Amino acid sequence: MSIIFRYLIRQIMVSMIAVSSILLLVFMSGRFIKYLADAAEGEIAAGVLFSIMGYRFPGFLELILPLGLFIGILLAYGRMYLESEMTVLFACGVSEGELLKKTLIGAVPVMLVVGAMSLFVSPWGMKQVERIFNEQRKATEFEMLSPGRFQDFTSGNRVTYTEALSEDKKQLQGVFIAEYDRNGEGVTLITAKSGSQLIDAETGSRFLILEDGGRFQGTPGRLDYNETRFEAYGLKILSGEEGTRELEEGISTLALLSSEDPEQRALLHWRVSLPLIVPIVTLLAVRLSRVNPRQGRFFHLLPAMLVYITYLGLLIVARDALADQKVPEWIGMLWVHALFLALGLWLQFGPSWLHRRRIEREGSASA
Repeated sequence: MSIIFRYLIRQIMVSMIAVSSILLLVFMSGRFIKYLADAAEGEIAAGVLFSIMGYRFPGFLELILPLGLFIGILLAYGRMYLESEMTVLFACGVSEGELLKKTLIGAVPVMLVVGAMSLFVSPWGMKQVERIFNEQRKATEFEMLSPGRFQDFTSGNRVTYTEALSEDKKQLQGVFIAEYDRNGEGVTLITAKSGSQLIDAETGSRFLILEDGGRFQGTPGRLDYNETRFEAYGLKILSGEEGTRELEEGISTLALLSSEDPEQRALLHWRVSLPLIVPIVTLLAVRLSRVNPRQGRFFHLLPAMLVYITYLGLLIVARDALADQKVPEWIGMLWVHALFLALGLWLQFGPSWLHRRRIEREGSASA
């Protein structure tokens, strides 16, 4: 039996890792593209993108692993049904109950990993993301510059470009700045061969000192531009937004336990619900993986995915209802888990129970 157990778990884990890797690549790529767009607009520095994605990795993993396990069981057991491996196992004395038991035991490590990610690792990672975002919000325009890229600053009123930037971000080469007037009609263009940062020791104000360039001020479409040539020109560098931005996902689980805010209590229930998904979807997947060889290998995936999407969708609805205090906290999101647990038990044991009842009725009728 230990050989059979290892074989079943190996088949499931190989499929789960393959599916989870693909899903991680898809979801993380989408999020990375969004952050890349923010970096292109000058909202965050390009150098922190991989740090943000690394800290957000546990948050993706906690959502993808249950789905990866669900699909992994469907694919692994579905193939075994099609190739008659399950028929051989049942003929050798492995019952459906033992198959379910072994699969649930194999799902325990996945449940523990999801629980650790959901309750501890993911909130810690989001706290680090929150710290990075707050540092980026307070950064000056000079610190957010990237060479070879036009970037918007000061709510889109200023566009800055530099051909080259030293590693310590103290020296610029080939500077171009376009700044719109507050009324949005006039525009000021500044070009310079080089630039450097100057900090006023008394006030702490920062200035961008441009050297060997020109300043052109006027209204687009008109010819009365004011042209000024300079050897040195000082431009004040504005700091980022003051204050801090707190991400709800970064609140620790211990802080949620002592919180009385409905939204934070709903978040606590959500974190607890994620590991509970694993054994329930395992129960569902074992039954839904049964395939008729005439139906094809992937025919059973569509109804199974509809069940999973409904499960996850109801959990989201339950979380929103709990945050809005439409359901008591003692019920929380447990009613969704109970509903699909009952569905899984019925799919697993209901048909055989009905079959036994029918045989008993036929036997009593014949007697």
